[in-house]
Amino acid sequence: MERSIFFLIVFSSLIFILILNLQLGSSTLEKLIRDIESDDMFLSSMSSVNHIFINENNDPLNLKNLTDIFFSLASSIRTTDHRSFIRNGLPGLSYYDTEIVVAGEGTDLTTLPYESTPPIEVLMKEMEVIEENLKENTPPNNTVLPSPKDSNIFVYHTHNVESFLPLLKNATTPKEAITSNERANVVGLGKYLTAKLLNNGLKVYHDTTNINQELLNRGWKYSASYAVSNEIVNTATSNYPNLEYFIDIHRDSARKEKTTKIIEGKSYAKLYFIVGKENEDYKKNLAFAEKLNTEIENKYPGISRGVFLKTTADGNGVYNQDVSDRAILIEVGGVDNNLDELNRTIDIFAEVFTDVYWEENGGMKE
Repeated sequence: MERSIFFLIVFSSLIFILILNLQLGSSTLEKLIRDIESDDMFLSSMSSVNHIFINENNDPLNLKNLTDIFFSLASSIRTTDHRSFIRNGLPGLSYYDTEIVVAGEGTDLTTLPYESTPPIEVLMKEMEVIEENLKENTPPNNTVLPSPKDSNIFVYHTHNVESFLPLLKNATTPKEAITSNERANVVGLGKYLTAKLLNNGLKVYHDTTNINQELLNRGWKYSASYAVSNEIVNTATSNYPNLEYFIDIHRDSARKEKTTKIIEGKSYAKLYFIVGKENEDYKKNLAFAEKLNTEIENKYPGISRGVFLKTTADGNGVYNQDVSDRAILIEVGGVDNNLDELNRTIDIFAEVFTDVYWEENGGMKE
């Protein structure tokens, strides 16, 4: 009897799918069955035929659970998540899957960070920079550059072409804030941060690979950026086993009112931290991000927009953070912030990161 009901549900669900002409992609299926333990499901299915397979908790997969699963497969609705009832009908609702762990000043469900994918025509076009709004973006380096083999801090940029509108000619919308010119994109921020950390006695290896160009060369979509940066990170860890701290620098697509803070008459670009929840050890990375965030907020209240958790529902979900429990992703500023605002915030981050680094490594800032 139970087997008949089981196959009836399967058959009905398949008919329902055909009627609605639904197309279930791998990402949709992954979201729907994410919480299902495969071993338990197999044993529970077997227990419907032979009760010897009932698990140790005497809790086989019951008819209600089976109904929920196949209803979800047929309709893309998860009965345990009320948002799924309207997510597919309202574009952009999946954006709210981002989890706020620490809410900074002005952070709520209406100001969540989000990833904006530039159009291919923008990614293939080289935007001109505004020379008068640029300046040397690297502070004087008073130390000898360490060998990569001696470095234990790795700075890189998955979305290396993310730039800022005040630095680009004829660019007015967030999706146009793109350039491979390192003086005007996040790579320039990485160079500035690297020099600051080196001056503080830390040993840093800065990777400046043009990941966007690599994507174009391979014919890959922009969404595959993390696949390329993952190759870069894994190669670095193989070649330089001392690497422990990983900093992936991005910028947000939000506008200036959300990404700017005035402190004592000076304007700063806000920053925030993203932690990938799909990383098995994400709680360790989260603890490190929270530690940095707390120190930043203690010294400069309002600079941080907070700490956020993301899954594959609204981002990459791992962000290369499985390589180390000291791997972080920071978003510095937004598309409207200028170089002075960005550099001031990098100064703050470098100061706090250095303090935390020496605290964790039993030393002191030189």
